[in-house]
Amino acid sequence: MLRPLIVIRHTPKIDFMRWHVFGFAFSILLGCASIAIFLTAGLNYGIDFVGGTLIEARVTTGPADLAAMRQKLDALHIGEVSLQNFGNDSDVLIRLPEQSGGDAAQMKAVELARNALGPNIEYRRVEVVGPTVGKELIRAGAYATILALGAILVYIWFRFEWQFGLGATISTIHDVVTTIGLFAIFRLEFDLTTLAAILTIAGYSINDTVVIYDRVREAMRKYRTMSLRDLINLALNETLSRTILTVSTVALAVLSLLIFGGEVLRGFSIAMLWGIVIGTYSSLFIAAPLLYYIRPNRRAVAKAADEPSGGVRRAP
Repeated sequence: MLRPLIVIRHTPKIDFMRWHVFGFAFSILLGCASIAIFLTAGLNYGIDFVGGTLIEARVTTGPADLAAMRQKLDALHIGEVSLQNFGNDSDVLIRLPEQSGGDAAQMKAVELARNALGPNIEYRRVEVVGPTVGKELIRAGAYATILALGAILVYIWFRFEWQFGLGATISTIHDVVTTIGLFAIFRLEFDLTTLAAILTIAGYSINDTVVIYDRVREAMRKYRTMSLRDLINLALNETLSRTILTVSTVALAVLSLLIFGGEVLRGFSIAMLWGIVIGTYSSLFIAAPLLYYIRPNRRAVAKAADEPSGGVRRAP
């Protein structure tokens, strides 16, 4: 008979609530810094959002000489050109800025770049994004994020009580804001794959929070005289083994993407890796401790447990 994998064989007695004030202070500082830098410096938007041309090329004669290639492209005076290796030394990602004059001018810039770089280049992909499409993508991305957060709030409100929904929403917004702040602070390229990572982070964070909230609610039904502070600590300690397993397995997968996925997946991998860390932190030190101040209706939870249909299956 197979035995389940157990990381922590005995339920620990870590006083998470002892550190929640420091967690609140750190999160407020990090959130304010993220918002301030986003409003002042903005994001380093990729071609998906600002428009331009992305060329994926391979040098057939050996390792790519980025300095020589950049010098040839700069001589064309078509704006600031970005070149970087991805995959191996012969693979190059070339970004040409948006050209005034519409699609015709953009395609002309691509042709000039090809002629300047010479015949020893194999062009694998050329992607042109106009400024109008870029603005539409920014708007659609913002709507998608807001709708996702709203749907999460409705789900938690329906699944638990409004106090739980409020705590989960604050925690998820914290994760989204700090992830955007990370890209603003370090000037990492923000594109559609990064936006997909942010939505994935929201889902990952809320999943972890739901498991902890379910255990809090179960503890409220089981230990009706225990203080709320001790209930939250108990729920966090009982789900700690599951949290460690989830974080470890997801982190290994994301690290593989970061190391072997190449430049195309770099932004997605960084956002996901940060999201795993900040999502776990927010579940432990933001979402759960917020219940201590919002104060769920314990009588209503206990009453639901006494009803024939009030039983809820224990979270893993």
